[in-house]
Amino acid sequence: MRPLELLAPARNKDIGIAAIDCGADAVYIAGPDFGARKAAGNSFEDIAELCAYAHRFGVRIFVTFNTLWREGEEEEAHRQLLLAQEAGADAFIIREPRIAAWEDIRIPIHASTQCAIRDVERARYFESLGCERIILERQLSLEKIREICAAVHCEVEFFVHGALCVGYSGECRLSEYIDGRSADRGECIQACRSLYDLVDGDGRVLLRNKAVLSLKDFNLKSRLEDLAEAGVMSFKIEGRLKNASYVKNVVRAYSLALDALVSKYPDRYCRASFGEVTGGFVPDTAKTFNRGYTELFLDGKRGHWSSMDAPKSMGEEIGTVQRIRRTPGHAMQFSVKPLRRDLVLRNGDGFAFTTADGITGFRGDVCDGLQVSCKDVPDLREGTALFRNINAAFEKALESQACRREIPVRLSVRIHGKYVIEIRAVSVDGREILSPFHTDVETAENRERAGAMLREQLSKRSGSYRFSLEELSVETAGGNLPLLSAATINSMRRLVAEDLDSVSVRSAGGLASDGVGRLARPGQAAARPGCEPGSAVELLRSKYCVRYELGLCPKYQGAEPPKDLFLLNNGRRLALRFDCAACEMTVTPVGEFMLA
Repeated sequence: MRPLELLAPARNKDIGIAAIDCGADAVYIAGPDFGARKAAGNSFEDIAELCAYAHRFGVRIFVTFNTLWREGEEEEAHRQLLLAQEAGADAFIIREPRIAAWEDIRIPIHASTQCAIRDVERARYFESLGCERIILERQLSLEKIREICAAVHCEVEFFVHGALCVGYSGECRLSEYIDGRSADRGECIQACRSLYDLVDGDGRVLLRNKAVLSLKDFNLKSRLEDLAEAGVMSFKIEGRLKNASYVKNVVRAYSLALDALVSKYPDRYCRASFGEVTGGFVPDTAKTFNRGYTELFLDGKRGHWSSMDAPKSMGEEIGTVQRIRRTPGHAMQFSVKPLRRDLVLRNGDGFAFTTADGITGFRGDVCDGLQVSCKDVPDLREGTALFRNINAAFEKALESQACRREIPVRLSVRIHGKYVIEIRAVSVDGREILSPFHTDVETAENRERAGAMLREQLSKRSGSYRFSLEELSVETAGGNLPLLSAATINSMRRLVAEDLDSVSVRSAGGLASDGVGRLARPGQAAARPGCEPGSAVELLRSKYCVRYELGLCPKYQGAEPPKDLFLLNNGRRLALRFDCAACEMTVTPVGEFMLA
């Protein structure tokens, strides 16, 4: 069977643990530096704690080292790699090929999506460096993904959910050009979410004050089977800057979807970690941060991918505004005409709507049925489409209804007379222990009651030890049972759980967490052409096309577009160019722009 992995983001240790509890098979997190998200650094002490917790369930922890280094940083990066390795990391997500040549890096290395892997040649190059996994560019078709998977022997990882960069990963220079802060250094200012005017070569304004380069968020929850069939084994969720509620909700939703896929093909797939998730909330990705969802280019077809009207989270559309009444004291009340009959509003819900100037958000202080009272929102008008971007009841459920992850265990109890009790525990992940106990108690007169007591107490959960009883068998010599108190049996159960927890777990994929079985790495390979950052002239290249988005595509829509298109923002002028043969768009500084 082929293991399938759900890979979750973690801004910090606590979010990583929450992701594991909700069903993640692996977690990626940054150390103090070099992690491509400057606001998401973590200490190695926290990483060690996260690794210890994760390894209980066969969950692996990947530490990100996916920035480009400046001169003089190599030694410090090397030191931090070794510290992360010592903390228990299971793999490194890398950008710098130099890491592949260091012999003291013993755990697997994964080529980051920042390595711009979108064709077979580039995939084979990073595999030749010794990368045990490659992380593909997001703007690929399923056909291209299948082609790459068939051409390499290493694991293939693909993003399935979260924010989308408009430019090909690892090749966007827009932030650095505009503000001097480089995405290659984890300092991206998200210039693709900024507002621009779109003008033609004659100066006519086609769009005003729109986030022209902003894309909707990725959502491939319904396409996991297609991706697995194509050869993808790791399904990655974007979001190392997202909060705990976002990560918990999305991880739970995708974990359930992967469980359904494994159940559909039990002889073909299995999960890459162990444990069953119980309790918790009912996930709903529509109720968490999103800019609207898209499957992008997965089917090899163009679509409307832009979120230019909503570069921030709009949430779920709930209805239209009715009967606004403004009162003295800068307050207002209004009602909502719902899209669904079951709509219920709660105090503290967050709302959003669009205007010509962008998105306006506000809080519903008091929500009674479909009536909302709040501070005055001057731009809100009757008939406006209203969205809920904070669902107070759902957020409360995420916080209060925690998931619990446990490893199913089979217990076999063998009793020798009334003095010796042997408990053999075998967990679903293959751990096995035998714990003997010596007692000095009387034989129980009521055998049926004593047996029920033994089963009841051994079936209870063991505090912080995450094991659940799947099966229990009791064998006695002569049919007698010792007279044991509930406290004694509870103590035995805790000691068995402690013994079982101390046994090293092995992963479903057959690789131990210390990296045994990894691919051999060759010596330092020569840098492949195109491995370094792209030309300063081309700020980004993308499958996304503004002309197609606006119905101006000559190739697919038969339109006659303006000869030149430009983006204007705060005195800067950027030129859009269109490579129709490759079906790609580029953004170029206007000073570098030359007519085709």
